[in-house]
Amino acid sequence: MRLGCLFIVVPLVELALLIQVGRWVGVLPTVTLVAVTGLLGILLVRREGTRTLRRIEGELQAGRLPHGALLDGAALLVAGAFLMTPGVLTDALAFALLFPVTRGMMRRRILARMKRAMERGSFQVRVFGERGGFPPASGERGDAPGRSGRPGPGDEDGDRPPRPGEIIQE
Repeated sequence: MRLGCLFIVVPLVELALLIQVGRWVGVLPTVTLVAVTGLLGILLVRREGTRTLRRIEGELQAGRLPHGALLDGAALLVAGAFLMTPGVLTDALAFALLFPVTRGMMRRRILARMKRAMERGSFQVRVFGERGGFPPASGERGDAPGRSGRPGPGDEDGDRPPRPGEIIQE
């Protein structure tokens, strides 16, 4: 529902803003402004994207999960999509996502919201299982060792520690 509203409300707001800016400064300067911000945005997305890829590579080589860099990459992806949409509001949001300082502030807010949602139990994370598929959802019968209640190979008593990425259902 929220996403549907965004697809209706945002273009209407953008159109109203473009009309207002066009009234203030004229049609040609408004069109030029949209074109220049788009071109400048493309250059910034490319630069920041390259920088973010290097950060991801560095984190992985150091054996750390690049969660912050991955969130930056997602923010840059959203910024690129916003820049493809002509408008004043989306361009402003895109530029806010392009600069490391404002992107960092937004990343911290998103992480805080995700943490609160996980603490409430309203945010779930699913990882791929050993066999390449999603683990069974709660209430579904799992046929992997240790999930169905049956011991697996080398797990006669069913008392082994979980493997990385394995979801334990009780």
